[in-house]
Order: sequence, then C-alpha cells, then structure tokens
Amino acid sequence: MTRISPDWLASVPARAVCAALEDGGHQAWFVGGCVRNALLGADATDIDITTDARPERVVELVEAAGLRAVPTGIEHGTVTVVAGGRGFEVTTFRRDVETDGRRAVVAFSDSMEEDAARRDFTMNALYCGIDGVVVDPVGQGLADLAARRVRFIGDDEERIREDYLRILRFFRFFAWYGDPEAGIDAEGLAACAALAEGVEGLSRERIGHEVMKLLAAPDPAPAVASMAASGVLMRVLPGASAQVLAPLVHLEALAGEAPDPVLRLAALGGHEGGRPLRLSKPQMRALDILTRSVEDGKGASELGYRLGREMARKALILRGAVMGAAPVDSDFAAVETGARAICPVSAKDFMPAREGAALGRALAEAEMRWIASGFVLSREDLLA
Repeated sequence: MTRISPDWLASVPARAVCAALEDGGHQAWFVGGCVRNALLGADATDIDITTDARPERVVELVEAAGLRAVPTGIEHGTVTVVAGGRGFEVTTFRRDVETDGRRAVVAFSDSMEEDAARRDFTMNALYCGIDGVVVDPVGQGLADLAARRVRFIGDDEERIREDYLRILRFFRFFAWYGDPEAGIDAEGLAACAALAEGVEGLSRERIGHEVMKLLAAPDPAPAVASMAASGVLMRVLPGASAQVLAPLVHLEALAGEAPDPVLRLAALGGHEGGRPLRLSKPQMRALDILTRSVEDGKGASELGYRLGREMARKALILRGAVMGAAPVDSDFAAVETGARAICPVSAKDFMPAREGAALGRALAEAEMRWIASGFVLSREDLLA
C-alpha cells in the first residue's frame, strides 16, 4: 500500500470539501498533479478532486456544508468549491463520448476506472483518498512515476487524437518529470511524430502556453531535441533549431541565472515568421530585444547601459551560447558598470542651437563618445 501525507491533505479546507461529498454518500478523491507531486516530494499548485456525484449534487452538498460553489465548467462536470479562501476544482467522473482533437464531449460516469482511462499519462491517473492511500486504477502509474517514465495511457495515438495538445504535454512532462538518461518513451515519441501535423490545428494561445511551460523546466534541452527529431518543433516554430538550447542552459547555470523561458525561446529562433506563438506584450518585447542583441555588436558595458542589468546579462548569455564563447566575469562586471551609468548630457544641453534631426544627431554622437570613453567623459568634455 502506498500512502502520502502532504500538508494539503491535512488542511481543514481540503478535508471540508471531501467531507461534504462523503457525508452525502459519494466518493471524493484527490487526483492528478497534486498526488503525483506529493509522491515526488514536490509542492502542488492546484488541488483537484474527483467524485461520482453529479455537478448539481456537488453544488447541493457543498452549499449545505456552508461552502461556496462556483459553476466554472459545470457542463463538463467541474464545480469550483471555495473553502478557506482557496478554490478546489471538483469534477465528476467522466468518460469521453466524442473528440475532435481539440475538445471532447463527455458523459458522466460512476467509475474511477473509466475516469482514469480518459486521462493523458499514467503518472497523472493516480488517485488519493482523505486517508492518504494512493490508488492506481490503470496499474502503471506508480511504477512509471518511480521510473520517471512519461507514458500515455492505453493506445498512444488514440490518446493524442482525443486532444492534439497532448503531443506538447508529452514533451513538457518529459522535461519536468522524465529521466533524461533513460530517454523519452519510444512508443509515445513515435505516436507524436506520426500525428505531429495535428498541433497545427491548435490555437496559438494553447501552443504558446505549453511551450513556455516546457521551456521553464530546469533543463528542457533533451525534450526539445526530441521535439525536433520527431518533427513537432518545426510544426510549432518553423525555422527553429534545438542546437543552441543545451549550451544556453549550461551558461545560465554557470552565471547563476534562473531558468528563463523567453531567453530559451530566443535561443531556439523560428519565432520571427511562420506561425508565431501568442505571447504577452512584455514577453514579445523581451524576445525582440534578446534576439537583436545577438548581432548588434554592442559591448557588455553598452548592453548594461541600454538594457539594464538583468536583460543585459541574459543578452550576454544568449550571445555566448550562439557564438560558442562563454561570457567571463569581466563581461558581467562591465554590464554592472553600464547599468549604473547615467549619461551627463541631455537634449536641452544642445538647445536652442540645434533642433529636430540635428538635435537628435548631436545627442546620439555625444552619447556614443561617452560610452566609448568607458563612461568617463564629463558634460563639459562632451559639449566642448
């Protein structure tokens, strides 16, 4: 018998939700990521609960227990129950009736086994009762998790055809939970390669969300290399290359930088044309700055002055990965110097003698002279 005892399992809000369902004569099981992470000794961000109670019955029971029910996805069987200021997604056991590769028509079920069979990977089909005992309905989840093997439940291609986003999730889960020494699951990889075209029917938002979560893993390079080998990477980012990613991850670690998915996306390339990912405006600005910094020829101190300390350090690391020459301590010291520097002249120093384009040229020339001097020229020097 496998048992877990994470903090969230003993929390009053979680137990209150389960008690409301069980006191009403229904099952209540924690499922998915929270159980998986507890077995790995990792924190859980979301606490999901599944039950044989139908959504309307869930609402009735939790409200009778003094909890708040929000019908966030009631047509799909999901009710968000708010307890102790925290939201718990409570979803009725389901089985797929019809799928089109993007969304599914579901029917409610009374069977945990049917509910488990429709999930994506064996390690995500683990259930846990309020007593902490883990149940493995598909019979492979515990062993696969222990071996850090990311494997589809049942027939690989059938799981993918239900939702083509599972192709990207396969690589993302391998990046976070897989064993790079054992390698990626061969049957799963073959299925992803055979059905790679399916990702092109997904929205850019869904693709971007998955890719950025993948690139946020401690070392996504092995997973991205497998994406490239299977033909999936070219479907997501036409023109991208996985070759620079491993050196970049190494240089990030050497510099003490936290994993940055935007920096890693810049290393992959392929986002300039084709079918770009849908990113936030700050992410797009950072991506553009980092991409241009590789070839603009600016020295480390000028990068620090123009981009600021954090972005300039990332630009140096990216440039080093692309050029095959790691930045050294003096480069990072120059970034610090540039980031602290404040140009001693401004536009008003050249007015009213110059205006318009002439004013811009004079200010730019003075600024470049100041940068070239190592930031030592004074205001008087620059105006002389």
